[in-house]
Amino acid sequence: MLTFTHRTLGQRVLFGENKSADYLLGEVNRLEARAIMLVAEASDRERATQLARHLPNASIYDRVVPHVPIEEAEKAREFAGVHGIDLLVSLGGGSATGLAKAVALTTGIPIVAIPTTYAGSEATNVWGITESARKTTGVDDRVLPVTVIYDVGLTYSLPVELSVASGLNALAHCVDSMWAPRTDPINQAMATEGIRALNTGLPAVKQDPLNREGRDQALYGAYLSAVAFSSAGSGLHHKICHVLGGAYNLPHAQTHAIVLPHVLAYLAPIAPEAQARIATAFGSPDAVTGLRRLREKLGAPAALADYGFDEAAIPEAARLILPAVPENTPREVTVADLEQLLRGAWAGTASMTEGATQ
Repeated sequence: MLTFTHRTLGQRVLFGENKSADYLLGEVNRLEARAIMLVAEASDRERATQLARHLPNASIYDRVVPHVPIEEAEKAREFAGVHGIDLLVSLGGGSATGLAKAVALTTGIPIVAIPTTYAGSEATNVWGITESARKTTGVDDRVLPVTVIYDVGLTYSLPVELSVASGLNALAHCVDSMWAPRTDPINQAMATEGIRALNTGLPAVKQDPLNREGRDQALYGAYLSAVAFSSAGSGLHHKICHVLGGAYNLPHAQTHAIVLPHVLAYLAPIAPEAQARIATAFGSPDAVTGLRRLREKLGAPAALADYGFDEAAIPEAARLILPAVPENTPREVTVADLEQLLRGAWAGTASMTEGATQ
């Protein structure tokens, strides 16, 4: 007998190639916005300027920093107040969306999100802010964008390496949703379809960055992954990556891409139903093999050492992660297990976690 509680978040989703400018103007009019703050990374300023030309009274804010340091969040909030902003528009990846959410968290200003990567933050009510080298996350409906505009035309310029890392970050949302604190059959079904779409789309993008069908599938899969994750909550994988990102300033997408196979190898044998769903989505005999085959096709990032993580920091990181481990994680997690998992991720060692203590 199925017994569960599921919550579906309310949000408009507009999906179409080269339609972002028209869609955005329609949303500005629908929301009757008079002063717009367009949040984008400095590297996206030209694209933001082009969008702003279609809008009334739009200001571009490009002080975007990964992991949303509290100091930058306060500056953005001050900007919004001084300029009388009544609509936030985020353009870019998770960092731009994250900064817009930090503003919305304290002001209640609505967000229209236009993602250009596969980060997925645009479809969740989860916020994250870093203070004193510690990343704090929370859930608040004020930060859920009221509308998401998915324009595959904005993803063609995303470099293949970043497309791979960002896409594997989305895949991590799917995998974590299988055993996260609020997991249920509905978000598991979305996560399964998300894995299938990403498993199809990402290799096509790797082979041809201008492959429209591949980009469509990757963006569609990223959306599903975010919806599943928002419903299910943060599992072990995301708790690990939040600590690594906040405390050691590691790049978000690459960190998720590297840690994922180690968490999957650690938990899949203890969660047979979740493992079966993931394997089916990959079209593979088992979940770990399916992910390994995909990573091999993509040439995925493999070692945290390549991104500046110091092996000497592993014991400290394990101690920081342990208190954040969700209670419903399929197996009891120890500091020793976390150290072994992190050493595998640091070195890029295959199947390092398979020998972790039961």
